[in-house]
Order: sequence, then C-alpha cells, then structure tokens
Amino acid sequence: MPLFKKRTVGKPGEWYYCLEHKKVEEGPDCPGKDRFGPYASRTEAERAMETARERNLQWENDPKWHDAPAGGRDED
Repeated sequence: MPLFKKRTVGKPGEWYYCLEHKKVEEGPDCPGKDRFGPYASRTEAERAMETARERNLQWENDPKWHDAPAGGRDED
C-alpha cells in the first residue's frame, strides 16, 4: 500500500467535466489534470467544452495578449 496515495473526495453539488472520459461527474472522480471544474451545476459542467472554446476565442482576439509585431518592437 503506497504511503502517500490520497484520493480526492468529492463534495455533493460540485460538478466536473472529465476530459479523458468525456463525461460529467459529481465530485472529482478523476485526477485534476484530466478535468475541468468545479462547476455549480450539472448543466454548467455539461457546457465545459463550449465554455472553453468561447474563452479561447476571447483570448485569441484580445489585443492585450497578442505578441509583439514582426519587427520585434512593441507598438505604443
């Protein structure tokens, strides 16, 4: 028996989306590296991938996060 094997215990009412199994789980059943959450409701967890896509689009189109122009100097 491993000395430091600790299983994360889920809390009722916390919802996660497992990236490996592509399903919604109540409480964290899978490792943190494989999940999004916690979400307040099952519906929010079901929309996890859509929410991630929306946030990625916002980030990609946010002028504050673009790299410096090709000349290597920042525009002011």
